[in-house]
Amino acid sequence: MIIKTQKIIMIYFFVGFVFVQVLATGIFTIFADQGDTFFIQTNPDTLLRTHTSSVQVRYMENNKPPIRTISPGRVFRNEAISARSHCFFHQVEGLYIDKDVSFADLKQTLQYFTTEMFGKSKIRLRPSYFPFTEPSAEVDVYWGLETETDYKMTKGTGWLEIMGCGMVDPNVLENCGIDSKEYSGFAFGMGIDRIALLLHQISDIRLLSENDVRFLEQFKSAL
Repeated sequence: MIIKTQKIIMIYFFVGFVFVQVLATGIFTIFADQGDTFFIQTNPDTLLRTHTSSVQVRYMENNKPPIRTISPGRVFRNEAISARSHCFFHQVEGLYIDKDVSFADLKQTLQYFTTEMFGKSKIRLRPSYFPFTEPSAEVDVYWGLETETDYKMTKGTGWLEIMGCGMVDPNVLENCGIDSKEYSGFAFGMGIDRIALLLHQISDIRLLSENDVRFLEQFKSAL
């Protein structure tokens, strides 16, 4: 599928193997089917990233543990545009690598974050799959069903998925020059846009990028 945007033509392109090559097994896997994104036809070597994981890779390759990083940035994916999702959004990924890091450390970190960010401490972790972590989980926070927006955002369940997480795959550590027998770690990633929808009770994610002054004037910068 080709999308024309002014002078730039973007084409959907599989990029899963790019991340797998660097992060995990070094072998093309079915994850490529989950990594649709865009590249620029006039400069095919320029690929629009689907995650900010590339930031973590560069840091791990050039620094030794302990490692504590936060990697924010814009990412692009071939997704249907709706009130809940867009083909581009802003993501934050966190990474912690040290000796004796466990899943319990990950859960406590997530618990602290959701309590501080939302004032809500009820979370659940659902088993999931990510190619760079094992075990992996989806994190849901219980948002409630107090407003029409709550129903829309949570699909009537009261639970809202806010991020993915997991323990860093030992292959990722080894491929970045870190001894997986001595070190372990966890990683997580979330979309900032969806967090903004929650905090400000915005019913449609498309409003964040349409540059409607009537919408934007409702928010004031904290700076």
